[in-house]
Amino acid sequence: MKKFFFLETLIEKVWYSKNIYSLLLSPLSLIYISIIYLRYTLYQLGLISITKINVPTIVIGNIVAGGTGKTPLVIWLAKYFKDKGFLPGIVSRGYGGTYLSNIELVKPTSNPLLVGDEPVIIARNTNCPVVVAKKRAKGAKKLVEKYNCNIVLCDDGMQHYSLARDIEIAVIDGQRRFGNNYCFPAGPLREPKSRIFKADLIVSKYNARTREHKMDYTYNLLVSLNELCGPPKTMNESKTIPISDLHGMTVHAVAGINNPDHFFSYLRSHKLELIIHKFPDHYMYREDDVKFDDNFPVVMTEKDAVKCLNYSSDKHWYIPISAELSKSFVCDLDKLMEKIING
Repeated sequence: MKKFFFLETLIEKVWYSKNIYSLLLSPLSLIYISIIYLRYTLYQLGLISITKINVPTIVIGNIVAGGTGKTPLVIWLAKYFKDKGFLPGIVSRGYGGTYLSNIELVKPTSNPLLVGDEPVIIARNTNCPVVVAKKRAKGAKKLVEKYNCNIVLCDDGMQHYSLARDIEIAVIDGQRRFGNNYCFPAGPLREPKSRIFKADLIVSKYNARTREHKMDYTYNLLVSLNELCGPPKTMNESKTIPISDLHGMTVHAVAGINNPDHFFSYLRSHKLELIIHKFPDHYMYREDDVKFDDNFPVVMTEKDAVKCLNYSSDKHWYIPISAELSKSFVCDLDKLMEKIING
């Protein structure tokens, strides 16, 4: 674990600042960019096939390695389209999952070790058909053909050009932005920065600039981890307490997410004294990771919570996150959908 955090810290320093290491790695980035452009061109020329499904397809992704807030946005979109009368289906890669089949249905009670943590969170929060698929296009087709979905949301799919998209939404972290603006391995970019402007909509978490739509998070309740051990419940049915109930208390703060500082800062803003337990993104927990020889509450993200069900007690709590999108985003999204539906 110590070796991992040393490597993670080094990568953060290289990727999110201008330094000698990123300059030394920049020739490799040029090779990487050449490969990216070649791949993109082959798709555009039709030399690699692109699958078009017969329902509106919305791709949500980013050009930066690591989390930018895609999962809360996918959940928001699924709920939004359900309210509009659609039957959304979600396809994901299921990062970190060990599933062996080409396509795996994700249920609210699915094992995150098998299908990945984020698809389980999406399934629990949307009550929509969710599949993980090694090839997104095949997963999208199954959502339409087997589950009668009439709109498909593709989670983390910007670089998966084999699936045609009607709308592309790029998500960025409004604080960390694009790091040092270099592509792999000198920087955090999966594709050149210019790629972001080809997206139909750009959503920025926390801060928004020109052409960007702001996305905020709302989270002020703690939910008992024991509530995750059965069928999904609404907030009214779940055992919840306001985070203000823990003001001034010492808590174990557990996070295995990308850039957890936002989470820790939020807890500190509510006057909690933190004992920090930081783990790698998508970490699969063991019992001794979240069991402590004291009576302090244990607070974690929902992404961590779905992987700790077997170790939960009345001391374990998680904070669900809800995305809030700007009115301008809703307006632009509706205009794009209207164009698609009207042909």
